[in-house]
Amino acid sequence: MESCYYVPIDRPDMETPETGPSGVSTDSGHEYFQPTEATQSVWASTMQHGGPPSGLMMRSLLRCDPDPGQRFTRVTTEILGPIGFGVNRIRAQVIRPGRQISLVGTDLEVQQADGSFRLAARSVGWRLRTADTSAIVEEPAPLTPLPAELTPVAGVTGNEDLGVDWGTTGFIGSIESATIAGRTGDTPAVWIRPAIPLVGGEEISDLESIFSVIDIANGMGTRLRTDEWTWMNTDTTVHLTRIPRGPWVGIDADMVQGPEGFGATFGDLYDITGFVGRSAQTVLLSRR
Repeated sequence: MESCYYVPIDRPDMETPETGPSGVSTDSGHEYFQPTEATQSVWASTMQHGGPPSGLMMRSLLRCDPDPGQRFTRVTTEILGPIGFGVNRIRAQVIRPGRQISLVGTDLEVQQADGSFRLAARSVGWRLRTADTSAIVEEPAPLTPLPAELTPVAGVTGNEDLGVDWGTTGFIGSIESATIAGRTGDTPAVWIRPAIPLVGGEEISDLESIFSVIDIANGMGTRLRTDEWTWMNTDTTVHLTRIPRGPWVGIDADMVQGPEGFGATFGDLYDITGFVGRSAQTVLLSRR
């Protein structure tokens, strides 16, 4: 198993320079990473799973002009095309500054054979100021049993009867999970966390850890068979009601298939202390 999802690297020598009208380079503020085989998708060996890029973009959002008095409350990740294994570069910016509300965005680009970069994914996150509202807390009951009461396994189990061969390589081979009874539909819920760091040489933060695996809700929330259908998501939106704690995230998801070739997956999200928010993903349905 690879030791991390991304290896930080210097700017590639073959990168095509970006210049403005005056011929001056406009490329600044990018970080560069080499994705490892641990990011590989379950849908194709030529592209990354949506989870690690989402975690990498959350890392970028967290490092962009951080404000200790604000917290991320909604993050939307758009997958604009296959996220390949060429050099990945990423850069964030504050789109809407503010003392109470701010909006931060980050772009992830993949290097092509000619040295140029193609925009492959984008995340946008709203940050809101914090305040004490503990007197009015209302939330669903915690998801139980907790990971400490279970025996986590490498990869994911619980979907074997759907024709799913999750395998032990690529992204699925890099995670730990424990499957339990779900609440939102007739599909199981899952406790899940990355078993390796997001970026080599760094300790993964709680938000980075959770955003690296939330994309898997789309795979856990369905009863469709993979040898008959595919259901690829084009986006993931996460609404948080508080900041999650710890590397484990509990996902209780359910996919709704519409009659016109698309649907949506909705998931309730938990950490080991209780409910933390909900996710939603648009799903493209295709018959094999």
